[in-house]
Amino acid sequence: MTSVTTETGSPKRRLGDLVFANTTRAAGVTILVALAGVAIFLTAEGLPAVGAKAPDLKGHSNLLTYVAPLVFGTLLAAVIALVIAVPLALGVALSVSHYAPKPVAVGIGYLVDLLAAVPSVVYGLWGIGFLGPRLIPVYQWLADHLGFIPFFDGPASNTGRTILTASIVLAIMILPIVTAISREIFAQTPRLNEEAALALGATRWEMIRLAVLPYARSGIVSAAMLGLGRALGETMAVAMVLSASGVVTWDLISSTNPSTIAANVALTFQDATGLQRNALIASGLVLFVITFVVNFAARAIVERNDPGKAR
Repeated sequence: MTSVTTETGSPKRRLGDLVFANTTRAAGVTILVALAGVAIFLTAEGLPAVGAKAPDLKGHSNLLTYVAPLVFGTLLAAVIALVIAVPLALGVALSVSHYAPKPVAVGIGYLVDLLAAVPSVVYGLWGIGFLGPRLIPVYQWLADHLGFIPFFDGPASNTGRTILTASIVLAIMILPIVTAISREIFAQTPRLNEEAALALGATRWEMIRLAVLPYARSGIVSAAMLGLGRALGETMAVAMVLSASGVVTWDLISSTNPSTIAANVALTFQDATGLQRNALIASGLVLFVITFVVNFAARAIVERNDPGKAR
């Protein structure tokens, strides 16, 4: 194809290229404007809550003591979900990329990806009606035999609606994200590295441990952080499953549970008025900052440790 040049010798950009470039640029600017608009709104509406008193903060003396237990519950649920989901996701990703026959691997991949399409309210209903009741005997056993550990101090919940149940639901919800990213990273491992390890007498697991996992380390970290960002912002599933009391406790199996920011906003915003609503918006600003920092850090890791750029 002959390129078109101007009189100065520089290539002339075609109309389609100009339209596409300006459209993508406008899309990027639109996202930044929307993000800035959300931040400005949350800040403007949340600032009046700084001077709120106990009646508007559910008995808390100031905004900090009101938000701190919610931040604790949000981080606790998200971290537990991450601890559960990441090993399972890595196992599924390795199975799909290195162990299972191709027809089976494709089927497993589709099924895992379909989990991302399930609405969060369905996960919430499943957690209440199926998972929670079946975990009651497990929680009772943990309280009876491992009650000396602060996480299982008890008394065990008789409904199954605990922070641990909510975290398990969150783990299933972030499983597709972590699995999909890990699977792609594993598949990008240089074939020569794998063949060299096998040629030296390594078993398949040794090959994965010596060649695949070191190559994919940064990608695994990025996948985990993106999953963490997803877990931090989940609302309906947690609000439906969790029987929250708004306290700070490490006990994972009792009926006294910390709440999360998103669940607290979803459950109380409709009935809130005046400074109560401003306090909820201020807590939303805190969640916005937390999720932004987590996702920004994940993006930075992806860019800095991109295997395609490093190799």
